[in-house]
Amino acid sequence: MIALFMFVIVLALLLVGIPVAFVFGAVSIVFAFFIPELGFEVFSVLPFRIYGIMSNTTLMAVPLFITMGLLLEKSLMAERLLTAMSSLFRGVRGGLAVSVVLVGAMLAASTGIVSASVVMMSVIALPLMLKAGYDKGLASGTVAASGTLGQIIPPSIILIILGDVMSVSVGDLFMGAVLPGLVLVGLYVAYILIYSYFKPEIAPIPKDIKSISTKEAIISIVPPLILMVSVLGSIFAGIASPTESAAFGVVGAMLLSLLNKSLNFDMLKYASLGAVKLSGMIFMILIGATAFSLVFNELGGSDLILEFFSEDIGDVWIFIAIAMLSIFILGFFIDFIEISFIIVPILVPVMEAFGIDPIWFAVLIALNLQASFLTPPFGLSLFFLKGAAGNTIKTMEIYKGIIPFIFLQLLGLLLVIIFPDLVFAFL
Repeated sequence: MIALFMFVIVLALLLVGIPVAFVFGAVSIVFAFFIPELGFEVFSVLPFRIYGIMSNTTLMAVPLFITMGLLLEKSLMAERLLTAMSSLFRGVRGGLAVSVVLVGAMLAASTGIVSASVVMMSVIALPLMLKAGYDKGLASGTVAASGTLGQIIPPSIILIILGDVMSVSVGDLFMGAVLPGLVLVGLYVAYILIYSYFKPEIAPIPKDIKSISTKEAIISIVPPLILMVSVLGSIFAGIASPTESAAFGVVGAMLLSLLNKSLNFDMLKYASLGAVKLSGMIFMILIGATAFSLVFNELGGSDLILEFFSEDIGDVWIFIAIAMLSIFILGFFIDFIEISFIIVPILVPVMEAFGIDPIWFAVLIALNLQASFLTPPFGLSLFFLKGAAGNTIKTMEIYKGIIPFIFLQLLGLLLVIIFPDLVFAFL
């Protein structure tokens, strides 16, 4: 019960807004100090755990993929892609929104960084959709949902983190997430086309989108596709590890920037500093979470939860339902990284006790965590969108527009639960 009290204290402090790494570390130290049977001896193995994190070659892919994403953010690739896709779908009702979804999927497969994708799409695509007369709710919902595809479509940062937390192959996770990610893209596109068909006024066909030549379309679309296939294909074929492919992706992003004549010292400085800041935040949280797990497990928290699910409940589907519902609700209030380092390690022993496939379960968690970017009031994508859009769109219009996409997200999660072969198709 002390362990559960500790868990509740951590969640309460996170909801107040105290930085995650400090919450983990401070709560662990306080509980170790005031509980006589623990003492600070519980932290004797912490330096070895931290060294293990530092020497983890899989986690080295995180700063590399972040660098790759930030380079592509500044490379003008998104503008070129959107121009090409808009031209291809210019005669289709809702075609501009469909273009945004497809470009979001390509950016997801190129960058893996949700914040970069949402901001790029908010700056580039949202004004274009509003100028064309699109409903503000549909426009904002499409941009926010498309930007979060980087959460599930490889190379996703969250998949790398889940691979480390759950001790599964990141390459297998990438392969397992491909088809569920494409299913989600298909659901978004189908919704936009059907909604536009029955309510034509919310998605008029734009008249001022110019046609581009086949050569221009190829130049805009093919280089990013080559980079995506190279990075992910090398992992799937077993030619390179995720870390090696991430390093190759950084080189490829620099070459793409050079091709677009946007590579300069300021871009390299921006990408390097951004990667250091984001990676430093993730690794500080990971170190704090390690301290938390040491104290939590020593207090018997994991054993209590394992006993509750495996003996008191004893049904695998009830466990999956409770786990998914808990992650979805927590996603309204706390960040995906916090959920990955607090909730997932607690669920892993129960998952193993029930014999649940870790790849399938990790993809379910990733899909669920993607919804946390969209759920008001604290969905990060909504903040990124509002920040980039400014006063052109109201917060309530964003909330209204995102609700259908949250339901589509949950439908995608349900489909993967019902049809687990979606995960194992490429494994």
